[in-house]
Amino acid sequence: MRSQTLTDFLAAARAAFMSKVVAPEAKVSLSHIFTALESPGIMSGATGARLPTCAHLAEATDIKNLQDVSLRRLIETFLALEPDLQWGLRKGDWTNAGPGFAESHANAMIVGPGGAERRSDVWIGVSLVAPNIRYPDHTHPPEETYLVLSPGQFMQGADNWVEPGVGGTLYNPPGILHAMLSGDAPLLAFWALWAEPYKA
Repeated sequence: MRSQTLTDFLAAARAAFMSKVVAPEAKVSLSHIFTALESPGIMSGATGARLPTCAHLAEATDIKNLQDVSLRRLIETFLALEPDLQWGLRKGDWTNAGPGFAESHANAMIVGPGGAERRSDVWIGVSLVAPNIRYPDHTHPPEETYLVLSPGQFMQGADNWVEPGVGGTLYNPPGILHAMLSGDAPLLAFWALWAEPYKA
Protein backbone atom coordinates (compact mmCIF):
# COMPACT_ATOMS: atom_id res chain seq x y z
CA MET A 1 0.00 0.00 0.00
CA ARG A 2 1.09 3.57 -0.67
CA SER A 3 2.10 5.44 2.48
CA GLN A 4 -0.02 8.36 3.65
CA THR A 5 2.92 10.75 3.36
CA LEU A 6 3.47 9.75 -0.27
CA THR A 7 -0.27 9.89 -1.00
CA ASP A 8 -0.41 13.42 0.39
CA PHE A 9 2.68 14.50 -1.54
CA LEU A 10 1.40 13.15 -4.87
CA ALA A 11 -1.93 14.92 -4.40
CA ALA A 12 -0.10 18.16 -3.66
CA ALA A 13 2.27 17.62 -6.61
CA ARG A 14 -0.65 17.08 -8.96
CA ALA A 15 -2.35 20.27 -7.81
CA ALA A 16 0.83 22.34 -7.98
CA PHE A 17 2.07 21.07 -11.35
CA MET A 18 -1.34 21.32 -13.00
CA SER A 19 -1.97 24.84 -11.68
CA LYS A 20 1.40 26.18 -12.81
CA VAL A 21 2.08 24.46 -16.14
CA VAL A 22 1.35 26.47 -19.29
CA ALA A 23 2.93 24.50 -22.17
CA PRO A 24 0.35 22.27 -23.89
CA GLU A 25 2.88 19.43 -24.25
CA ALA A 26 3.55 19.52 -20.52
CA LYS A 27 -0.17 19.44 -19.74
CA VAL A 28 -0.57 16.29 -21.84
CA SER A 29 2.48 14.67 -20.25
CA LEU A 30 1.27 15.45 -16.72
CA SER A 31 -2.17 14.09 -17.53
CA HIS A 32 -0.56 10.75 -18.47
CA ILE A 33 1.62 10.84 -15.35
CA PHE A 34 -1.06 11.53 -12.77
CA THR A 35 -3.57 9.17 -14.39
CA ALA A 36 -0.98 6.38 -14.17
CA LEU A 37 -0.30 7.26 -10.52
CA GLU A 38 -3.91 6.45 -9.63
CA SER A 39 -2.64 2.86 -9.54
CA PRO A 40 0.04 2.53 -6.83
CA GLY A 41 3.36 0.82 -7.41
CA ILE A 42 5.44 -1.10 -4.88
CA MET A 43 6.68 0.73 -1.78
CA SER A 44 10.41 0.16 -1.37
CA GLY A 45 10.60 0.12 2.42
CA ALA A 46 14.20 1.36 2.21
CA THR A 47 15.55 3.61 4.94
CA GLY A 48 15.96 7.27 4.03
CA ALA A 49 19.48 8.62 3.52
CA ARG A 50 20.81 12.14 3.13
CA LEU A 51 23.90 13.67 1.52
CA PRO A 52 25.85 16.68 2.85
CA THR A 53 24.14 18.96 0.31
CA CYS A 54 20.86 18.31 2.14
CA ALA A 55 22.08 20.84 4.71
CA HIS A 56 20.67 23.39 2.24
CA LEU A 57 17.15 21.93 2.46
CA ALA A 58 16.06 24.20 5.30
CA GLU A 59 16.81 27.32 3.25
CA ALA A 60 15.44 25.87 0.01
CA THR A 61 12.13 24.84 1.60
CA ASP A 62 11.54 27.97 3.72
CA ILE A 63 7.93 28.87 2.91
CA LYS A 64 7.46 31.90 5.15
CA ASN A 65 7.39 34.23 2.13
CA LEU A 66 5.57 31.81 -0.19
CA GLN A 67 2.03 33.07 -0.80
CA ASP A 68 0.83 30.47 -3.30
CA VAL A 69 -1.30 27.87 -1.50
CA SER A 70 -0.50 25.00 -3.89
CA LEU A 71 3.25 25.56 -3.58
CA ARG A 72 3.08 25.82 0.20
CA ARG A 73 1.19 22.54 0.33
CA LEU A 74 3.73 20.91 -2.00
CA ILE A 75 6.61 21.92 0.27
CA GLU A 76 4.76 20.88 3.44
CA THR A 77 3.98 17.41 2.10
CA PHE A 78 7.49 17.04 0.70
CA LEU A 79 9.03 17.80 4.09
CA ALA A 80 6.82 15.15 5.69
CA LEU A 81 7.96 12.61 3.08
CA GLU A 82 11.63 13.64 2.86
CA PRO A 83 12.94 11.52 5.78
CA ASP A 84 11.95 8.41 3.77
CA LEU A 85 13.84 9.44 0.64
CA GLN A 86 17.23 8.15 -0.44
CA TRP A 87 19.28 11.06 -1.72
CA GLY A 88 22.09 10.30 -4.14
CA LEU A 89 24.51 11.81 -6.64
CA ARG A 90 23.68 12.17 -10.31
CA LYS A 91 24.38 9.03 -12.30
CA GLY A 92 25.79 9.30 -15.81
CA ASP A 93 27.52 12.07 -17.75
CA TRP A 94 28.83 15.14 -15.89
CA THR A 95 29.70 17.16 -19.02
CA ASN A 96 30.13 20.88 -18.21
CA ALA A 97 29.49 20.35 -14.49
CA GLY A 98 30.73 23.28 -12.46
CA PRO A 99 33.60 23.11 -9.96
CA GLY A 100 32.55 21.42 -6.76
CA PHE A 101 29.53 19.75 -8.34
CA ALA A 102 30.22 16.34 -6.80
CA GLU A 103 29.85 17.55 -3.24
CA SER A 104 27.24 20.22 -4.00
CA HIS A 105 24.17 18.44 -5.34
CA ALA A 106 21.68 15.77 -4.35
CA ASN A 107 18.84 14.07 -6.19
CA ALA A 108 16.05 11.90 -4.83
CA MET A 109 13.69 9.69 -6.80
CA ILE A 110 10.25 9.83 -5.17
CA VAL A 111 8.40 7.51 -7.53
CA GLY A 112 10.24 5.63 -10.23
CA PRO A 113 13.28 3.33 -10.46
CA GLY A 114 14.87 3.20 -7.02
CA GLY A 115 12.27 5.55 -5.57
CA ALA A 116 10.17 5.38 -2.44
CA GLU A 117 7.56 3.85 -4.77
CA ARG A 118 9.16 1.57 -7.34
CA ARG A 119 7.76 1.80 -10.86
CA SER A 120 9.02 2.28 -14.40
CA ASP A 121 6.24 4.24 -16.13
CA VAL A 122 6.45 7.45 -14.10
CA TRP A 123 9.45 9.18 -12.52
CA ILE A 124 8.91 12.00 -10.06
CA GLY A 125 11.83 13.34 -8.11
CA VAL A 126 13.61 16.35 -6.73
CA SER A 127 16.98 18.02 -7.27
CA LEU A 128 18.79 20.20 -4.76
CA VAL A 129 21.83 22.19 -5.87
CA ALA A 130 24.04 24.21 -3.53
CA PRO A 131 24.59 27.91 -4.31
CA ASN A 132 26.64 28.91 -7.38
CA ILE A 133 26.87 25.43 -8.88
CA ARG A 134 26.30 24.44 -12.52
CA TYR A 135 24.48 21.15 -13.03
CA PRO A 136 25.88 19.16 -15.98
CA ASP A 137 24.41 19.06 -19.47
CA HIS A 138 22.31 15.94 -19.85
CA THR A 139 19.61 14.30 -21.93
CA HIS A 140 17.15 11.44 -21.48
CA PRO A 141 14.53 9.84 -23.71
CA PRO A 142 11.44 10.55 -21.56
CA GLU A 143 9.86 13.99 -21.75
CA GLU A 144 10.11 15.99 -18.54
CA THR A 145 8.38 18.85 -16.76
CA TYR A 146 10.17 20.87 -14.09
CA LEU A 147 8.40 22.77 -11.30
CA VAL A 148 10.88 25.22 -9.81
CA LEU A 149 10.66 26.21 -6.13
CA SER A 150 13.62 28.60 -5.89
CA PRO A 151 15.69 31.10 -7.84
CA GLY A 152 17.89 29.49 -10.48
CA GLN A 153 18.53 29.33 -14.21
CA PHE A 154 17.77 26.63 -16.77
CA MET A 155 19.09 25.93 -20.26
CA GLN A 156 17.57 23.97 -23.15
CA GLY A 157 19.38 23.03 -26.34
CA ALA A 158 21.09 26.04 -27.91
CA ASP A 159 18.82 28.56 -26.16
CA ASN A 160 20.00 31.12 -23.63
CA TRP A 161 19.73 30.53 -19.90
CA VAL A 162 16.35 31.52 -18.43
CA GLU A 163 15.09 31.94 -14.87
CA PRO A 164 11.56 30.52 -14.48
CA GLY A 165 11.21 31.94 -10.95
CA VAL A 166 9.50 30.39 -7.95
CA GLY A 167 6.51 28.45 -9.24
CA GLY A 168 7.83 28.54 -12.79
CA THR A 169 7.77 25.47 -15.03
CA LEU A 170 9.82 24.18 -17.92
CA TYR A 171 9.01 21.41 -20.41
CA ASN A 172 11.86 19.31 -21.84
CA PRO A 173 10.92 17.43 -25.01
CA PRO A 174 12.34 13.90 -25.36
CA GLY A 175 16.11 13.92 -25.87
CA ILE A 176 16.73 17.67 -25.55
CA LEU A 177 19.99 18.79 -23.96
CA HIS A 178 19.35 20.71 -20.74
CA ALA A 179 21.04 21.90 -17.55
CA MET A 180 20.47 24.12 -14.51
CA LEU A 181 22.49 26.68 -12.59
CA SER A 182 22.03 27.90 -9.04
CA GLY A 183 22.72 31.48 -7.97
CA ASP A 184 23.46 32.79 -4.52
CA ALA A 185 20.70 30.63 -3.03
CA PRO A 186 20.26 26.86 -3.28
CA LEU A 187 18.20 25.62 -6.21
CA LEU A 188 15.26 23.27 -5.56
CA ALA A 189 13.23 21.78 -8.41
CA PHE A 190 10.78 18.92 -8.75
CA TRP A 191 10.65 16.95 -11.98
CA ALA A 192 8.08 14.64 -13.53
CA LEU A 193 8.89 12.32 -16.44
CA TRP A 194 6.47 10.26 -18.52
CA ALA A 195 8.60 7.16 -19.10
CA GLU A 196 5.92 4.66 -20.14
CA PRO A 197 6.86 4.78 -23.87
CA TYR A 198 10.47 3.94 -22.95
CA LYS A 199 9.93 1.08 -20.51
CA ALA A 200 12.29 -1.82 -21.10
